[in-house]
Amino acid sequence: MNERLTSSWSRCWAALGAAGSGDELMQRLIAAYAEPQRYYHTQQHLAECLSLFDRYRSHAQEPGEVEMALWFHDAIYDVFATDNEARSADWAVAALRQAGVDAERVATIQRLILITRHDARPKTADEALLVDIDLAILGAERARFAEYETQVRQEYAHVPEAAFRAGRAHILQGFLARQPLYQTPALQQRLEPKAQQNLSHSLQQLALD
Repeated sequence: MNERLTSSWSRCWAALGAAGSGDELMQRLIAAYAEPQRYYHTQQHLAECLSLFDRYRSHAQEPGEVEMALWFHDAIYDVFATDNEARSADWAVAALRQAGVDAERVATIQRLILITRHDARPKTADEALLVDIDLAILGAERARFAEYETQVRQEYAHVPEAAFRAGRAHILQGFLARQPLYQTPALQQRLEPKAQQNLSHSLQQLALD
């Protein structure tokens, strides 16, 4: 995993024209994704996102910006907080400014990270690609999707079962109502049917006593 992460980091760091290697920042990010309160928003999720991006990077208008946004999109993760994406974006802005990245590119990366709050529809092709990759887990094969469901429950272990089921159902219903869920044509073709199946099945399970 680390070799793939290092390769991804070096590529997007260079694409942004950032000063130095950024190795210390990369290690801080990797360590953040290994924090003990995380079960889904982990190095596994980061690696899955970057791997999928590598496969579909030709669909990005600015690959370096999208790839760096993926690195930072869950950099801050506090299950009790509601501003994780904003704080992750703030970290990215501060770090990339310090590395001398162009201000316009930094602002774009900030917007890309914030779109992963999933409270608004993407407005650009790169925003759509980023969101689709972040939500690709919903279209995963059944075994991986089941693992994801377990991981999410572990992150919210402090929430009583009834409250968790209600909250989770509300979120999944929102995703199911999006037609289509995925905006990037290639990812829509690959993931949409399975995502609809997974979401419907999960909602059925949540409704059971």
